[in-house]
Amino acid sequence: MKSLLLTLLTATLMTGCASEPAPLKQDHGYVLEWIGERPLIDNSHLTITLGNDGRAYGNAGCNHWFAPYQLQGETLSFGPVGSTRKMCAPALMEQEHRFLEALGNVQRWDISPIEQLRLWPAQGKPLRFWLEEN
Repeated sequence: MKSLLLTLLTATLMTGCASEPAPLKQDHGYVLEWIGERPLIDNSHLTITLGNDGRAYGNAGCNHWFAPYQLQGETLSFGPVGSTRKMCAPALMEQEHRFLEALGNVQRWDISPIEQLRLWPAQGKPLRFWLEEN
């Protein structure tokens, strides 16, 4: 009996000490680290900001992008994505295309145990972001 009580007390204390992951921050930038299974090209800078007004925007590596979005709990979806039309090196353009296409497939979000924002498609690996430093 003593062992059972000790186990329950330990489990309760450990649960109480576990910290909740950080919430999704709107009107604050995140920097992309991975698109699905692939890391970004060195020194490319892709970002996302989810505005409180329902508009998302950021840098896609070469061009600036923008799209409407809907956020309800853990569900997140983006409307049609638009962007400026600058041309860059072919590898950057391919990465930008993969990023913008991946945004259109996002269905939910979460914060990982290491504090990364993850945007999940219906299938496959997520887009992974770090909170941008001010």
